[in-house]
Amino acid sequence: MGEEITTAKEAADDGLVLAFGRLLGAANRLEYLLGRAIEEECGISHLMYEVLLILAREGEAGMPMRAISREQVLTTGGVTRLIDRMEALGLVARGDNPDDRRGRLVRLTEAGERKAVEATRVHRENIERYFVAPIPAEHREWFAEDLRKLSHAARDAIPRLR
Repeated sequence: MGEEITTAKEAADDGLVLAFGRLLGAANRLEYLLGRAIEEECGISHLMYEVLLILAREGEAGMPMRAISREQVLTTGGVTRLIDRMEALGLVARGDNPDDRRGRLVRLTEAGERKAVEATRVHRENIERYFVAPIPAEHREWFAEDLRKLSHAARDAIPRLR
């Protein structure tokens, strides 16, 4: 799969290691820039925004907490605390789950719907500025499709969290 690496310098200069490091660096910097804008302009964290989008895709019926934790790679305790904060802000509501007496469904409230729209307007503007504009126009569709493939492959490789 490549030449044997025998020194730290060779390890540091390895093309695959460098490429992956650049991917992580870009993702971390973009997460910071875009997340900070959502926090400053909309008053919610980027993680809350992502949960709003997940729930919006699910529709009025709502979504079990476990499914949210799987989508966001959070523990069930982590998602419970997040949903607690979102519920306190009036963005989501919990209800009974007709398919699981012990489980609860989480759904968007009207305020959550409005916040998702507001945050998306801010987010799209910043995605265009920091994520799309630096990529040549002829590469954008290809790049987006490859990111989708990477995301799905990684998601499918992660065991379900309890």
